[in-house]
Amino acid sequence: MGTPPFAAGVLSFLIQRGYPVKGVVTAPDRPAGRGLAQRPSAVKTTAQEHNLPILQPESLQDPEFLESLALWQAPLFVVVAFRMLPRQVWEMPPLGCFNLHASLLPQYRGAAPINHALINGETETGLTTFLIDDQIDTGALLLQKVLSIANTDDAGTLHNKMLEAAGPLIAQTIDGLRAGNLQAIPQPDVPAENLKPAPKITRETCRINWNCSPTRIVNLVRGLSPAPCAFSTLDNNGKQVDVKICLARAEHTACMQEPGTVATDKKKTFKIACKGGYVHILELQVPGKKRMKTEAFLAGFREEGPLLFQNPL
Repeated sequence: MGTPPFAAGVLSFLIQRGYPVKGVVTAPDRPAGRGLAQRPSAVKTTAQEHNLPILQPESLQDPEFLESLALWQAPLFVVVAFRMLPRQVWEMPPLGCFNLHASLLPQYRGAAPINHALINGETETGLTTFLIDDQIDTGALLLQKVLSIANTDDAGTLHNKMLEAAGPLIAQTIDGLRAGNLQAIPQPDVPAENLKPAPKITRETCRINWNCSPTRIVNLVRGLSPAPCAFSTLDNNGKQVDVKICLARAEHTACMQEPGTVATDKKKTFKIACKGGYVHILELQVPGKKRMKTEAFLAGFREEGPLLFQNPL
């Protein structure tokens, strides 16, 4: 059960390793693109390539869907990047229903664990398989895989690291459950104040606060790149434009300029004053343009006068 490319990658891994996939449950086709043509999910596309049965329910409690799912008689359900399941679904398979989560639970429960681990400057994260229950990301733990985070990683590269590790971890979990030698254990009881959440990314999550330190801002950029990207509103004599910051470097130094002030030589350097130094913008994107390196941006930048990135109110 899953929808995005990450889940499709796991499905491909299992098929290539000879696991007997009974069928796939994924989201209904959705309109996408300029023509709003119906577009299948990545998981559906992969399933079609291998002639697998496919269910695409609007509601996971629809009686017809539940009946069709039961007819597959699958002993185990594997869930990767999908909706919250009702009890009628996760109680159905005799060997259980387990999910893959992109963090070391119980930390970073929620919709965006990869992003928030980077935003918080973590140097280590991982993957967890766990049995699904009636809450979000709280079920008993099966297996975990620790992954290191390089200081050059962003959400895209960390996603790829996790995808590479996800297939083997899920296969190991399947093997353990089928053999009956994998014991689920309750998640550690961590006080609420010590838990780090991973809520859905919103526009306000992406807005840069230049009153923060250079490292904190760069971590925000890393955690939101390549998409949706951290951004800030550039003000040039009253003319305002939202600029996406795709790649940045921290400079820790004494800085007396107002946070958000732009310092540039209009050739190669484009850095922004913040608390405790500067953030060097290395790649960015302005409306109507593709992502570009700072040098290319400055080569076509003709604005005069003081430049200031706004801070959140």
